[in-house]
Amino acid sequence: MRHAVILGMGLMGCDIAAIFLAGGWRVTALEPAEQRWPDVLARVRQSIGQLDGDPERAAALTLVADIAAPDYASAEIVIEAVPERLALKQEVFATLDTLVPPQVPVVSNASGYRITDIAGHIATRARCANLHFFLPAHLVPGVEVVQGEYTDPAICDAVADIMNGLGRKAIRVAKDVPGFLANRIQHALMREAFAVIDQGLASAEDVDNAVRYCFGFRYLAAGPITQKELAGLETQLEAGRTIYPSLCNSPDPSPTLARLVAENRLGPKTGRGFRDWPPEKTAKERARYEKALLAAVRILREDNA
Repeated sequence: MRHAVILGMGLMGCDIAAIFLAGGWRVTALEPAEQRWPDVLARVRQSIGQLDGDPERAAALTLVADIAAPDYASAEIVIEAVPERLALKQEVFATLDTLVPPQVPVVSNASGYRITDIAGHIATRARCANLHFFLPAHLVPGVEVVQGEYTDPAICDAVADIMNGLGRKAIRVAKDVPGFLANRIQHALMREAFAVIDQGLASAEDVDNAVRYCFGFRYLAAGPITQKELAGLETQLEAGRTIYPSLCNSPDPSPTLARLVAENRLGPKTGRGFRDWPPEKTAKERARYEKALLAAVRILREDNA
């Protein structure tokens, strides 16, 4: 079996492992806290099942507690998925610089830090790229392959081929900029979403409904550029002339967002955000969310068949 190494088995690492295992690979995964191993295995089995795979494929997962333990020489890819702290990621890449044969791609799942900043100080930085998954990683098919300032483009080709072969939709990002591609577009939306709440134009619930049941409803069928081409680009040009001058362009995050965070109203993890999140409501909403994503995955599979 083809072999992947994953470093860090939080929620993201578990779901990335499930993608490889469901695709017939074997996986060696680093999780230093051995008391977490039963929970890790349970999550991996569940995620494989949601991919319509056999949960028994989890038998091809080997958990290790030492970063030096994996057989890196047999790996086709090494994926770093440790917590989002720059110094920690830099330390991991410095260690991998000496452990992993130079021909093996070493990628980071960082969502905020550039691979140039994570691996730019190591000798084998040319084989490093960013491989950015989106939660839940096993259900969201898109994954960004980001070329850093020092990355050999052939590494991105190889990583994209691996992802496409696993049924993912590899999205190539040619420049290593903050937010990569998808998050830059997403955060432009989020800035305006919070701004209309700040202005009293709409409630959080109405913002959610406007996206889910209006323009966002169409995005599963066609991305924004295709959708506007189908409608006619001249319409987009005229709408832009009318709407763009009034859009929020503040370089600072929303005051409402900042206030909620200051009040520790973070959402389900603290029991309250814009709305209350008791445990039973959180469980019900997460189940509905994953069920909807699974239905969307099946639609996209048929679309790409």
